[in-house]
Amino acid sequence: MKVTVVGYWGAYPEKNEAATGYLLQSGKHNILIDCGSGVLSKVQNYIPLTEIDTVILSHYHGDHFGDISCLQYQVGYTRSLGKRSGTLDIYGHNLSSEFNKLTYGGGTIGKKIDERTVLRFGDLSVSFKWGNHPVPCLAMRFEENGKVLAYSGDTEWSDKIVEIAENADVFICECNLFNEQFGKAKGHLTAGEVGKIAKMANVKKLVLTHFPHYGDLDNLVKEAGEEFSGEIVKAESGLVFEL
Repeated sequence: MKVTVVGYWGAYPEKNEAATGYLLQSGKHNILIDCGSGVLSKVQNYIPLTEIDTVILSHYHGDHFGDISCLQYQVGYTRSLGKRSGTLDIYGHNLSSEFNKLTYGGGTIGKKIDERTVLRFGDLSVSFKWGNHPVPCLAMRFEENGKVLAYSGDTEWSDKIVEIAENADVFICECNLFNEQFGKAKGHLTAGEVGKIAKMANVKKLVLTHFPHYGDLDNLVKEAGEEFSGEIVKAESGLVFEL
């Protein structure tokens, strides 16, 4: 599988960038993992929108699904022009009324996921664990031919995140807080906590993402590295991982 970072900001995108979104390509499948504000524009640098066949959402905050309504318009528009055949599946949990909006206009179909779900796309399987966030949020584990990509979604400390990341080749983990903010903010991880999770889970490569809009982001890498001795990478637009 091939994973491209489309956007990596928390809350809102910086100028000419995007909030959270990742493009996973496996065989003939092009899967968009989260679709935050700005992602729909940026992902077109890597693939035409008509070639996206699946979207998987962690939760329904705008920095993770804010561009979904525009994607739904795009699907309907291109279907009417004969440029897209079939429907677009959008997977999300149903613990919010937003789930009901995922099915729209006959072009997009909302499909429920939870901890019991295992999705399969050829040789690729996807499983889920609940994180610890003010709203229900799913972490994800992608496995293909012995390789593992894990994604935290948004979360505070949770043993389930350690489980989802166990022995991952690449672990994309939110890193919204500096260590000095430990215990002062809800719903997100400090860099030190991210490092501890990566160490406990025995991951090979840690990718920090979902950044704050203040402070020296390089310090997040430093603080995570105080706990985790493996490779640490700071997410950036266009960064690619081949697994």
